[in-house]
Amino acid sequence: MKSIKSLSMLSGSLVLAALAGAVPSQAQTAFPNPVLYMTGSEVYSVNNTSFIRYRYDVLNKAAYPAEMFAPAPGLPPCRSNTNSSRTWVDFFENGTNRRIYGFCALGSPSNLGSIWFALPEGTIPPSYIYIEMTDRQTNTKYRSNLADTTL
Repeated sequence: MKSIKSLSMLSGSLVLAALAGAVPSQAQTAFPNPVLYMTGSEVYSVNNTSFIRYRYDVLNKAAYPAEMFAPAPGLPPCRSNTNSSRTWVDFFENGTNRRIYGFCALGSPSNLGSIWFALPEGTIPPSYIYIEMTDRQTNTKYRSNLADTTL
């Protein structure tokens, strides 16, 4: 029963994501909003502290060109990384829109298949999250559908 509910929520999210396309300027190519879905979770430890890593994939990652994830040394760095990518990906909590975690050096669209965020073990995750992909060269944001934090 839970898998039927998850499948129907995923298909509903896919429809909503397809209808909610990004709004880039007329001078640039329009790309779809990312279609985000959870692939699993795992426990891991760092310095004797346990965390839960929530793993995600972007279903339509092939719709984005490699140039969007190329190093962009002409744009502001990500901390000390002067070769951070043109497009940054951030996780947000639905409801509060609080940023949870982000990636600033994904090297290709295929890396969208292994994005994640982590919380200390015992922390209740938000019910739903979303990502924003920010193309810093064109100043365009692509916001995903809401995705579950449980399978």
